[in-house]
Amino acid sequence: MSTLTVHHLGISQSERVVWLCEELGIDYEFKRYDRRADNRLAPDELKALHPAGMAPVIQDGDLVLAESGAICEYVDRKYGAEKHCLRPDHPDFADHLFWFHYTNGTFMTNGMMQLMLSMADAQNPMPGNFVADRTAKAWDQVEQRLGEAEFFGGEQLTLADIMMVYCLTTARMTRGTTLDDKPNTRAYLKRIGEREAYRRMWAKCEPGVEPNLS
Repeated sequence: MSTLTVHHLGISQSERVVWLCEELGIDYEFKRYDRRADNRLAPDELKALHPAGMAPVIQDGDLVLAESGAICEYVDRKYGAEKHCLRPDHPDFADHLFWFHYTNGTFMTNGMMQLMLSMADAQNPMPGNFVADRTAKAWDQVEQRLGEAEFFGGEQLTLADIMMVYCLTTARMTRGTTLDDKPNTRAYLKRIGEREAYRRMWAKCEPGVEPNLS
């Protein structure tokens, strides 16, 4: 029996971990938490699991680990024989590595800054314009990449995809970003949505909600 438990907060980055577990076909315990009604944040029982106080969190025996990138790499290396972590001698290694880190290092950060600045002082539009420009360029970079390769990491699904797809789907639901001028991104998400593991993940994580794949 597996000792791995994945704690998932509704509409959150923890869907990445569940998707990876489904892609690997491993045994794991799944625990889902609803957001609080008053502030839409994680409930106290989930926040108490780790000092970070947010999802995702996994437990594996005595280990409690947070941060989606760290968790995905841990799970893939320990339980997946590095199936989604390309080795340095692989021709797509650098692309996989870039997009894996670009996800939370730049792409998600741009979106969060844009959201925060939209609620800031309207008397000084310069910071907002700067972040909006960075965000638009990031989306253009995504579209260009997906016109060059089937996956972010190259020819096969890697942790880069596991990380990036959340940004292009679930996170986009709260920001109103459209993909009308992004045919490569739309085609990519269609392919992702056809994966059985992705569909199993979504049915577990967000039952009754349609995934934002278009």
